[in-house]
Amino acid sequence: MLPLSAQVPASIVLLAGGAMACFAGYRLFRLVLGVYGFILGALLASSMAGASGTWMVVAAAIAGGAVGALVLFAGYFVGVALVGAGFGALAVNVAWKPFGGEPHWAAVLVAAALCAVVAMQFQRYVIIMATAFGGAWTMLIGAAGLMSGPGARAASAASDVFVVYPTYTGPNGMWVYVAWVAIALTGTYVQLHTAGGAKATTRARARKR
Repeated sequence: MLPLSAQVPASIVLLAGGAMACFAGYRLFRLVLGVYGFILGALLASSMAGASGTWMVVAAAIAGGAVGALVLFAGYFVGVALVGAGFGALAVNVAWKPFGGEPHWAAVLVAAALCAVVAMQFQRYVIIMATAFGGAWTMLIGAAGLMSGPGARAASAASDVFVVYPTYTGPNGMWVYVAWVAIALTGTYVQLHTAGGAKATTRARARKR
């Protein structure tokens, strides 16, 4: 929850950070972790600050963002494991929906632990897939914030806050999800063909020598 005046700058950060993660997430994984740590820390801290005034909320967002960036930037391998664990927890919740209710905590815990182990074994592919899909969705959230018209901003002005929703609630939702998958797959393709490019070039030069 950020001040309404921060909507455009926050949307630009989301759009730029999402693009970086989507198309260069593996090569810049530490930087991507820092950016996402800042975003998550800023959103969490600003939500906890509540309606304490614009400057207080902005200061809390900056402080929380700095802490979040440092934590994720320092925890490189922990970040990889957390990506796998998060995917496992998400998969269990999605698979459980047809049965209704919430999945048992033990099932979520086991799935998260197994996926964390798998993520550590296949770091490259896990990082590429996670950053491509996560980055693509972040791009769409940022783009939606930038493209919201004056009417939408005026409607938000009543509370004087800009809330960054993790899901899309506007019209044409199906096409948004289609665009998400298309952008994510493009980012995955780009990363798979560029992430190992520098290493391949180095090996080729070494053979020539």
